[in-house]
Amino acid sequence: MAVKATNKKPLSGNRRSHSCKATKHTQKVNLQLVTLEDGTKVKMSAREKRTLNKTKAA
Repeated sequence: MAVKATNKKPLSGNRRSHSCKATKHTQKVNLQLVTLEDGTKVKMSAREKRTLNKTKAA
């Protein structure tokens, strides 16, 4: 079982039609399954994954 490593939550807001009607809309977080160097599996956001790869390379 993977551990969730992020505290991010879905964004919520309204979609607006041409007539200005509002309907609820949620934008979910882009969670990715990542295996760390010690073998543990972690769910993290795609942005955190990019940052992790960037710090590994430097």
